[in-house]
Amino acid sequence: MASNDTVMLRPLEPADRDRVLALLTTSLHQGDDPRIELLYAWKHEQNVFGPSLLLVAVDGDAIVGFRAFMRWRFELRGRVVEATRAVDTATHPDYQGRGIFTRLTLRAVEMLRDEGASFVFNTPNEGSRPGYLKMGWQVVGRPPIAVRPRSLVSAVRMAQSRGPAEPWSDPSTVGADAAQLLRAEAHVIRALLSSQPAARGLRTVRSPEYLSWRYGSEFLGYRVLPATQGTEHGAIIFRVRRRGAAREVVLDEVLVPEGDRRVATTLVKALAKKTGADYIIRIGSRALPSGGFFPLPRQGPILTWRAVCDAHMPALVDWDLTMGDVELF
Repeated sequence: MASNDTVMLRPLEPADRDRVLALLTTSLHQGDDPRIELLYAWKHEQNVFGPSLLLVAVDGDAIVGFRAFMRWRFELRGRVVEATRAVDTATHPDYQGRGIFTRLTLRAVEMLRDEGASFVFNTPNEGSRPGYLKMGWQVVGRPPIAVRPRSLVSAVRMAQSRGPAEPWSDPSTVGADAAQLLRAEAHVIRALLSSQPAARGLRTVRSPEYLSWRYGSEFLGYRVLPATQGTEHGAIIFRVRRRGAAREVVLDEVLVPEGDRRVATTLVKALAKKTGADYIIRIGSRALPSGGFFPLPRQGPILTWRAVCDAHMPALVDWDLTMGDVELF
């Protein structure tokens, strides 16, 4: 344990869960939205890479701070890299300004070093990024964002809707429910994954189990659009959400046999037509040709990194990310 006046730090215990959820709900101003608890369970208890490292700050019997680091697993040139991502944090309003966020974060880094984790990564917002940089985080850069507008009118609507997107998905009937398809066709998904070209850099370790966890919770609203001939010929994982007046499709995963770019382009065109959304947004990838996409410079989240056991920060070009790696966390 560590102390600061009467505030102590310790790992979260099962009995703390409801009070931590209450603290998160208050700090996020989400009222009684039941999806907050579902999101907590999904991130921290059901994660296919393992339960999160969770710490709390307590003052007597009161929980006044919370900090969470999710387990994550990358592959790089045939080896597995154990990493973590800094995610949820909350401090009770009466205890803000006392360094609780910093103390919880640095204590977590110490614990991760003892575990042998390679590094921590995250995409902090403008408000929290300076605090991370003071604690040793470094800016990697912005993963390249690309968009594919449906029409000139849609492009104008997109340009006028540059604010934050809604966190929750809009309902869609395009394709199949991700939870059902990923479970029913796990063997097909495994074959598609095994046929993918080698990653160009750090890429999330993907398996049918990972995809089912990442996209298969019904409250997240993900969909799968399989190829016309069947899922074995390719599939796209996506979701629809609102950004201001615009309706966007988030292109999370493109799985086509042997990474066939022509099949990928055909699937994306079908997705654009079927959803009728204003535009499709994705992280740039060599696996998908332009196909009507164009880059959006200086847009999207800023990726940051902190050394734990690995001292060398990978350059931005050494990360092979998808939208599924950066959204909802």
